[in-house]
Amino acid sequence: MYRHVARRLLLLFPTLIGMSLIVFMAVRLLPGDIVDVLTAGDTTITDQQREQIREQLGISGSYPEQYARWVGDAVRGDFGISLRNTTPVSETLGVAIPITLEIVLLGLLIATVVGVPLGVISAVRRDSSRDYASRLAGLIGISIPSFWLATLLLLFTSRIFGWVPPYSYVSPFDDPWTNLQQFILPALSVSVFTMAIVMRMVRATMLEVLSQDYVRTARAKGIAWRRVILKHALRNALIPVVTIVGFEVGVLMGSAAIIELIFGLPGVGWNLLQAIFNRDYPMIQATAMLLATIFIVVNLLVDLLYGVIDPRITLE
Repeated sequence: MYRHVARRLLLLFPTLIGMSLIVFMAVRLLPGDIVDVLTAGDTTITDQQREQIREQLGISGSYPEQYARWVGDAVRGDFGISLRNTTPVSETLGVAIPITLEIVLLGLLIATVVGVPLGVISAVRRDSSRDYASRLAGLIGISIPSFWLATLLLLFTSRIFGWVPPYSYVSPFDDPWTNLQQFILPALSVSVFTMAIVMRMVRATMLEVLSQDYVRTARAKGIAWRRVILKHALRNALIPVVTIVGFEVGVLMGSAAIIELIFGLPGVGWNLLQAIFNRDYPMIQATAMLLATIFIVVNLLVDLLYGVIDPRITLE
């Protein structure tokens, strides 16, 4: 197991280097740059003045020079200064990360708590009315765009109940109840798609596991059906679900941008969108690398969880 973890950690570095190159070049290939945004289309500005602005902003020089300067600063923990509002990027992300993490983790919690039991019920009660209802709910959940659902929830609660979630971010450590009111609708919006995927995956894997010989043997020995389902079948059926949940952490970190925009939450995705509009290179690069790192680390943790869920799996 230790060798497996060591190999994965060693692979982490070339993966991050490759991602940094892709992010760096993708930002530079965007049409226009921060100078265009700052000068607001001023046609009187000369090339010399544009170059002076670039030097002041620290984005002058060749691409290899810019890349080396960016990586060197990032290794030292300096992610640069926002070119738009002159705020340190690390300071902005320090405020944004807890917001996005709370949306994603609360959404995954809702998706798992609801999706897993629905999948189990659907598999155990195959071809029953409960099975058809669960499958229909899963199909609807996959088909509904999260941004459309977020808008619908916001309109429904405001028009029917006359209530909208607070717009100013409140930390859960300061006021848990207000924080929950603020995040419950965004979390529900991002959870529906994942919930449907989890439900369908649990159903498919449970149907496969329930047909295995060891399940029939457990039943023949007189073990209670509930115990067979929860202890023997469900544990083995959860391995693909863990993979999906781990994958969804990285996906939701990036896709939550529209949800954050709808609910006025300045999370990671919201800041990334603003940085792209403003051609704010340091913010784009730091945010993209943060999302890539989270995605890679979560997938490493998923690999390690395989051995915890199923001891027959050896990590070598």
